Amino acid sequence: MAYILGIETSCDETAASVTKDGRQVLSNVVYSQIPLHEIYGGVVPEIASRKHIDKIIYVIDEALKQADIKKEELQAVAVTYNPGLVGALLVGVSVAKAFAYAIKKPLVPVNHIQGHIAANYIAYPELKPPFVSLVASGGHSHILHIKDYRSFEVLGATTDDAAGEAFDKAARVLGLGYPGGPKLNKLALEGNPDAIKFPRPHMGYDFSFSGLKTAVINYVHTAEQKGEKINSADVAASFQQAAVDVLVNNTVSAAKELGVKNVAIAGGVAANS
Repeated sequence: MAYILGIETSCDETAASVTKDGRQVLSNVVYSQIPLHEIYGGVVPEIASRKHIDKIIYVIDEALKQADIKKEELQAVAVTYNPGLVGALLVGVSVAKAFAYAIKKPLVPVNHIQGHIAANYIAYPELKPPFVSLVASGGHSHILHIKDYRSFEVLGATTDDAAGEAFDKAARVLGLGYPGGPKLNKLALEGNPDAIKFPRPHMGYDFSFSGLKTAVINYVHTAEQKGEKINSADVAASFQQAAVDVLVNNTVSAAKELGVKNVAIAGGVAANS
């Protein structure tokens, strides 16, 4: 039986969790900074780092308490080390190193993107490699062939903006604020996804969302300059449909070509309907 403490501070959430045997979550404590950054329309790295410092010890203590596990019972400490906001990552890594050293247990560095993919093993305990995984988040859009638990091949990636970046920019031009993705998704449910024909670039398994993002911005700005009223729900729905079409089509095409039957999705954009 292996108990592992996981620590995550890559962006604007301070999180700690205790897992059992890599598949069962015993606790999951998250301190969200969304209200702090909302007034700025996005994450302010310096504020994020300082708030991590304020909250990380409390979050770790609460994770151990909720799991009913003493720190001496842990077999390892895992921490996100990359990619992410440098200052925010430094807080988590520094605390994890000190914690692991103090209890004389191994420190396991975790790549943020691989962590997204591995979350599927917790959500679906029966899942085993090989499978194809789509990773869509604020900073990343990847299609990967997961050959084994520690072996993977990148099949496609974004050539410019990530999907989440496009979602946030589209939400901003519609005046939805931060965080853009969830708010745009909510608005899109009220609109017609076929109302506006936005571009769907095809680049093999690679992605390019800068043109789609620009098309939405130009559509809104053009209407404003002409004094025309837009249907924000239709814009949101049409944008989301275009982005999802590209994400889904590329991923399914990769799975078919490889003859892989299982497809997993990961990252913040994966939560959009």
